[in-house]
Amino acid sequence: MHHLIDEYLNFMAVEKGASRNTIDGYSRDLNRYAGFIEERGVVEISGIETEDVIAYLASLHGQGLAANSVNRALAAIRGFYRYLLREKKVDHTPMAHIILAKVWTRLPDVLSREEMALLLAQPGAETPADIRDSAMLELVYATGIRVSELIGLTVNSINWQVGYLVAMGKGEKERIVPVGQTAYERVKRYQEGARPLLLKGRESELLFLNRSGKGLTRQGFWKIVKKYAAKAGLDKAIHPHTFRHSFASHLLEGGADLRSVQIMLGHADISTTQIYTHVTRERLKEIHRKYHPRG
Repeated sequence: MHHLIDEYLNFMAVEKGASRNTIDGYSRDLNRYAGFIEERGVVEISGIETEDVIAYLASLHGQGLAANSVNRALAAIRGFYRYLLREKKVDHTPMAHIILAKVWTRLPDVLSREEMALLLAQPGAETPADIRDSAMLELVYATGIRVSELIGLTVNSINWQVGYLVAMGKGEKERIVPVGQTAYERVKRYQEGARPLLLKGRESELLFLNRSGKGLTRQGFWKIVKKYAAKAGLDKAIHPHTFRHSFASHLLEGGADLRSVQIMLGHADISTTQIYTHVTRERLKEIHRKYHPRG
């Protein structure tokens, strides 16, 4: 089965234009599936039955994988069989009667507006690193960009005349996101004053730099977030993605339409964005319970 998997992955990369991350994920899922089938003594791909696939999915569940992970593995197998059918490498699929596992959606963690304001107020302006930290936190909250997009920004990623940035999202897809006045001013101050001091005469196209004048890593930004969350005394589990979740939630709370938020987040499917409408409803219920005399 492995050579067929290689053919399918090549098809996904060349003809479908799938990203490197997608290809790597499918490769792991499909080769793990192939290994399981081989262990069951099935030699030919045509000999795989629905029961074999169900047994595989059950084994994933038994390993403690979340429903999302099981569904991702199932999606990879389903796409693989669609390809095999179209290429006439098999004449039937064992996937016909298998549906996606039930996914119990866990609402993302968000900060209230007050909590976010407290967190953003923590970085000082005494050192170049302080100014950089303030700029990064303001920018990631103002735009909702992913951490990978944040640390990948270059000095040319922000259009200073118009006030927007170009983010490189999943699948190498670019999108334009407004920056906002506060983030604009903080990043401008960092780029003109603090960044040259961090650069120390070196050359780099990356916008945000560490003390060695090199690009920041995900772990580096994670440490920055933890530092200021602790300094703010916030009693919540705060991680880099909390800024993205809060960005979307606060926009919707303020009356933004779902489609606009989807575009700014770079979600391919609006159903992914709809989770934040649940967050907003939960927030409204919380406010009602807290302030209504009969809540």
